Amino acid sequence: MATESHEFQAEVKQLLDLMIHSLYSNKDVFLRELVSNASDALDRLRFEGLTRPDLLPDEPLAVGLVADAEARTLTIADNGIGMSREELVHNLGTIARSGTLEYLRGLEAGAEVNPDLIGQFGVGFYASFMVADQVSVVSRRVGDEKATLWRTDGSGSFELEDADRDFAGTTVTLHLKAADAEDGMADYTSEWVLRDIVKRYSDFVAYPIHLTMMRKEEGEDLAKPVTSDEPINSMKAIWTRPASEVSEDEYKDFYSHITHDHNEPLLHFSTAIEGTFEARALLYVPSQAPFDLYHREMAHRGIQLYVRRVFIMDECRELMPEYLRFVKGVVDAEDVSLNVSREILQQDRQIAAIRNHLVKKVLDALKELKDAEPEKYLGFWAQFGPVLKEGLLLFDEKKERILELLMAHSTHEETALTSLSDYVDRMSDDQDAIYFVCGPDREVLASSPHLEAFREKGVEVLLFSDSVDEVWLQQMPPEYREKRFQSVGRGEIELGSEAEKKTADEARAQDEEHYKGLIGAVRAAIQEDIKEVRLSRRLTHSPSCLVLEEGDLSPQMEAMLRQAGQDVPVRKPILELNPDHEVLRKLQGIFDDNGTDPRIAEYAGLLYAQAVLAEGGQLADPSAFTSKLAELMLRALD
Repeated sequence: MATESHEFQAEVKQLLDLMIHSLYSNKDVFLRELVSNASDALDRLRFEGLTRPDLLPDEPLAVGLVADAEARTLTIADNGIGMSREELVHNLGTIARSGTLEYLRGLEAGAEVNPDLIGQFGVGFYASFMVADQVSVVSRRVGDEKATLWRTDGSGSFELEDADRDFAGTTVTLHLKAADAEDGMADYTSEWVLRDIVKRYSDFVAYPIHLTMMRKEEGEDLAKPVTSDEPINSMKAIWTRPASEVSEDEYKDFYSHITHDHNEPLLHFSTAIEGTFEARALLYVPSQAPFDLYHREMAHRGIQLYVRRVFIMDECRELMPEYLRFVKGVVDAEDVSLNVSREILQQDRQIAAIRNHLVKKVLDALKELKDAEPEKYLGFWAQFGPVLKEGLLLFDEKKERILELLMAHSTHEETALTSLSDYVDRMSDDQDAIYFVCGPDREVLASSPHLEAFREKGVEVLLFSDSVDEVWLQQMPPEYREKRFQSVGRGEIELGSEAEKKTADEARAQDEEHYKGLIGAVRAAIQEDIKEVRLSRRLTHSPSCLVLEEGDLSPQMEAMLRQAGQDVPVRKPILELNPDHEVLRKLQGIFDDNGTDPRIAEYAGLLYAQAVLAEGGQLADPSAFTSKLAELMLRALD
C-alpha cells in the first residue's frame, strides 16, 4: 500500500507545538513514558495469553533499548500486543483521553505544569518531541500478518505505510536533537545516561529492559550491536512479593536504595488496599532522625509514588500528613487520577483513601512496637516524639490514637518516660484530671514550685518540655480515657478528698483574713507586673509562684508568637503566696508595725522575681534585681 499522509487532530497540532517549543526542567521523562507504554503493551499481551497461549511469543516478554550515537537515534522496542493501522491513527493521531485536553488547556492558560506527571494525562508519547526532530513507529498487532509504519516530524501531519516486522510488538525510533546541557538536553545515546534514567524511573518495571549500544570498532566501517548481558533494571519491586519471600537483608537494601540512609530502619511493614481501587505500600520508620526533619522545605525523600511499578514522583506529600513525615517508603497504585494541578491531586478521592489507610497502618505499627518492644519504642520516641505530637494540633479522629503513643516524663519516676495509659492506671479513684506542667526544660519543671502540693499529696504530674507541647495542650486540651488535662500552673487547684478540701477552705478563709492588709500592700507595690495577689493552695515549701488564668498565653507561647512576628496581647500573671512560709510571716510582722514600711515593697519585688526565675522565666530588668539582692545581703551581713 502506498504512503498515506494524514493531518493531526487540531488539538494534537497545538500540543506538539507546545511540546516542541516549551522549556521543561526535566526532559528525561520521555524515556520513562515510552518504557511505560511498552510495559503496558506487554501486560496486555500477557493478559490475553491467559486464555490464548498461542498468542504469546517464543521469546520472553521484554523491552529493548538501542542507542546509535553515530546515527543519533534511540529505539525503544517491545514484543507486546502491538497496534493495528487503525489503532496507530487513533492512538497517535488523536487525543482520546479527556485528561489530555485538560493538560492542554492548562498549558495554554500558562498554568504551572509538573513535567514529571505528563504521562498521567495521555500525552506521554508526545513527550518524545521534547528530544526528537522525527519519530517513527513500526507496530504489528498480535494476530495480524502486516505491520504499519507511522512517522512524523511534528510539523502537523503524519504518514502511514506498510512495513515489515517479524513478530508482534512495537518499535519507536527517535531521531534525536543535539545534546545541549544548557537546554537540559542530555546525550540520550550515552550508555550511562540511559542506565541512569532507567534506574531512576523504570527500575521496578516487571519486564527486563535490555540495552544495546551500537559501537564501531577501530578500523571498521559499520557499527555493531553490543547488548548488555543482564537487564539494566532490577525488576525487584519487593512490595509486590509476599513478605515470607523477602529476606530482612532485601528489606534493608531496598530501604538504603530509596532513602540513601545507610542506618538500618527501625521497622518496616507492607500493606495493601483492595476494593474499588488497588494499591500496595512498603513503609519504613527510620532509626535516626534526618537532619532536615524540622526543615520540611529542605526534605527530599518521603513517600515515593509509583503507578503500576512505574515511578511517578519522589515525594508525594499528599499521601502522608506532616506529623508522619519521617515515614519513608513506596506506594504503588494501580490507577491514580493525577492531574495537572497538585491541588486537584490533594482532593482526589483515591489519594485521600490511600492516605487514611496508610496513616492507620503507621499508627497501628507504632502501637504494636510500643506494646511488644518498649525499649525499641523509646528509641523511636527520642528521635521522632516531638514530630508525632504535631498530629495533636489537628482536629481529626486520629488524636486519640496519637495519645495512645504519647510518652512523657513525670514526677512518678523522673528519669523514665511514662505513657498516658500507665499514668491513668496509677491515678487514685478520686482524681478526675491528668495533671501536667509545661516549660522549656525538664529539670526546671521537676523543681517547679507548682508541684509542691502535688508531691505532698502523692499526685503524679506529667512534665512536658517540647515546644509543640505548649501549643497542643493550650490550643484545645484533649481528653484521654474520659480524663481531662489540667495544667498545675493555671487556675485554682484543689487536691484531696471532699473532707480535706473542706478543711483547707476553712483554713484558707482564716489566712485570707489574717493577711488581707499585707496582700493589698504587696499588690500595690508590684501592680504593674501582676494581675492579682492571692494565697496559694499549691505551695508547701516555696514562698511564691506565678499562676495563669485559663486561656492566658504562657511565657513560652508568647515567645514563640513573637518569634513568628505575631502581636502578643499584654498578659499579667497572678502571684500566689504561701501563707505558711516564714518569709510571709515576717512580712506580716513588719506590716503590723508599719503598713507603709518601704521594706514591704522591696520584698514584694523579690517575691515576684523569685517566682519568675523559679519557672525558668526572664526578668525584665535583671541588673536591678541583682543590685537589690546585693543590697539586702549587705544589710543582713551588717
